[in-house]
This record gives sequence, structure tokens and C-alpha cells, in this order.
Amino acid sequence: MNTNLLTAALDAAGRDWHVFPLRPRDKRPALHGETACTGTGDCSTGHRKWEQRATTDPDRIRAAWSVGPFNVGIATGPSRLVVVDLDPVKAKDPKGTPDGVTSLQALCERAGQTLPTTYRARTASGGHHLYFTAPPGVRLGNSAGRLGKHIDTRAHGGYVVGAGSSLPNGAYDVVDPTAPVPLPEWLCGLLAPRQSTRALMAAPVPVRASRYAAAALRAETAAVAGAGEGSRNWTLVRAARALGRFIPSGDLARYEVEQALSSAGLAAGLRENECRSAVASALNWSIANNPGRPA
Repeated sequence: MNTNLLTAALDAAGRDWHVFPLRPRDKRPALHGETACTGTGDCSTGHRKWEQRATTDPDRIRAAWSVGPFNVGIATGPSRLVVVDLDPVKAKDPKGTPDGVTSLQALCERAGQTLPTTYRARTASGGHHLYFTAPPGVRLGNSAGRLGKHIDTRAHGGYVVGAGSSLPNGAYDVVDPTAPVPLPEWLCGLLAPRQSTRALMAAPVPVRASRYAAAALRAETAAVAGAGEGSRNWTLVRAARALGRFIPSGDLARYEVEQALSSAGLAAGLRENECRSAVASALNWSIANNPGRPA
């Protein structure tokens, strides 16, 4: 048992944040998935995902972290948190690409707003997590790039790696221990769903798309968003392969297919990098195996 990690988990729970174990020196949950569920213990009445099993119970936390040196996962939904994730520039980014901090500063300037002081943690990659309390009456989900380049958010259906955890490339440390303040209304307005989930999943399509292609995009996007754990990756790949055949013919634009499927994958609980990689690979395969007809 790593007492520092146990202390970090208990400290988070003391803030009423729901925690669960992540793999040692990793971001991935240490809990079993649906396909490996034995139907015992916490899952005796049905498989329970990490978000359902996250807890603030000190006894359960001590029992879990006595097994191994687990990193600390904080389930943002049950914890009533919205965490703004500001990533650093990546090696593959084009020259001049802003990091998350710069993008957020530009967003504040355009909106004529400032951000209040709140709980802040430095991530292993050198980025920052800004913690805010979730607004009442609004169910915010996860987002990737919606606020700007290298800015993601985690709320319902998401989690962040808590301070005290570490990865091979660095550690997560508290920069400002101030208690999280409410998410500013102007930021909430940018993140709030603009329409119902059903309408959101009816993704926009190019004006010149055929009715068949448009219907296929809506159906495949909805299927991905509604896929459960254990079938999400397969559903995403199958959907991308099915929609990729409309790209060579000009019925659908690749960037819109990528955007729609990635958003649906995030809604289903997949990570941004998982969505991007799976969609790109499946679309490449589909395009190579489906030569286009005249548009």
C-alpha cells in the first residue's frame, strides 16, 4: 500500500469528491469491465461501472487502496464537478498552435470575462485542471475542443486523475487548494446542451448529402452514442466503416463524419484519443475499399 496515494484518495473524499482506483502510474480505471464482470460483490445485482462504484466512504477507500498503489480517479459527475482541462502543446501540433492556457485566455478576452480563483492542479504533462462546482439544474457532459484548442471539460460521464497520482512522465500536484467555486454562468452557457440529446445525435450533414447518406449519419451516430461498455469501440469502428463509403462519392464530408462520430464516442464514455484514432483508421480502411462514384 502506498500511504501517499491513500491519503490523496481520502483527502479528495473529504471534499465530497467520489473516488475510484486507477491502475498504478496510469490513467485507466483499475476496476473490471462489463465483459469480465463475475456478478459478485458490488456487481451482485448487475454490473456497476466506475462512475457508479466511485465513493466517499473512508472504509471502502482504505480497503481498495490497501490492495495496491492505485492512482486516484475522481468521478466528476457524482462529485458535482466540472473540470476544465488545459492541455499543453503536443509534439505533433503545427507550429504556432496555442496551448490550453493561451486558448482559455483568448476565450476570456473575446467574452470580456475573467475567471475566478478556484481549485487548480498541475497535470503530469504540464497542463492544468481547473475545478468548478457544477451548476444546479443543468446536466453538463464531457467536451473536447468545444471551448478552444487544447481545452477539454469533464462532468457527467467523465473523470479526472486526482492530485497525488503519478504517471511515468510526471505527477499531479495541487497548485491552488482553494475550494472549487461555481462554474461561471458564461462558461456554462457555452457548454450547456443546445438541444435535446436525441436532436443532438441527429448530427448536421452537408447540404449536398443524399437523403440516404444523411439518414445513415444520423443512425450511426445515435448507435455509437448509445453503445454500452464492452461494445463502444466495436460500434464506433463499424459506424466509421459504414459511413466511410459515402466520402469518396462526395455524399458526406470526411471532417463532418469525424466530428459527428467523435462527439458520439465521447457521449458514450470513450476518450478523445480513442475516438480520434479509431475513427481515422476505420475511415481510411473504408475509403480504400469503396472507390467513389461520380458525385
